[in-house]
Amino acid sequence: MKKLAILIVLALILAISGCGSRTLNNTPVNTTTNGNWEAELAGGTGAASELNFVTSFTVTDNGTGNNLGLDITGFSFINAGSCFLNGIDASSEIGTATFTTATGTDQVTGQLTYTITSNVPTGNVLTLTSYTDGLTGTSSGTSSTTGTLSNGVVVGTWSLTGSTGCQGTGTFLMCQGTSTCTAPSP
Repeated sequence: MKKLAILIVLALILAISGCGSRTLNNTPVNTTTNGNWEAELAGGTGAASELNFVTSFTVTDNGTGNNLGLDITGFSFINAGSCFLNGIDASSEIGTATFTTATGTDQVTGQLTYTITSNVPTGNVLTLTSYTDGLTGTSSGTSSTTGTLSNGVVVGTWSLTGSTGCQGTGTFLMCQGTSTCTAPSP
C-alpha cells in the first residue's frame, strides 16, 4: 500500500509541475520610422564645414536586426557650400539602418549609414556612419503591433571625399522631427 501511495504522490507531482510550465514569448517588436530628420555636422574646414541637411526617409525593422535600406523620399542641404548644390538631381542619396527594439523596454538601438553623392559638381561624396548603437529612440510597438519610432537620435562620424576643398571629417548629430536635440549620454 505504501508503494502505491508513493507512486500516486509522484504522479501528482509530475502532473502539477507539467501544468506550471510555460513557453516565453520571444516575438520581436517591430518598429518603423518616417518623416523629417535634420543632420548637424561638426568639424571640417571651409566648404567641408557647411553641410547640414534635412532628409525624409522610411525604414521598418522586421525584428531581426538585419540591415535595411532607407526609402529616402526627400533631401535638401540647409547650407551646401561649394561642394554640393541644392536642387533636383543635384545629388544622390542612399542609406541603410540596422536596429532592434528591446522587448519590454521599448528602447530602440542600432546603426545608420547615409551617403550623399554630388552630381553637380561631380565626384564629392559625404558619408555619415553612426557609432555602434548610435541610433537610439523609443518604440510604441508590442510583440503583436509595429510601433513608431519617436525621439530618434543618431550620432556618429562623417567623412567627405572629392575635389579640392571638399575633403574633411568630423562628427554629426541627426535628430528626428526637430531642429534641436542632444546626443544621448553613453
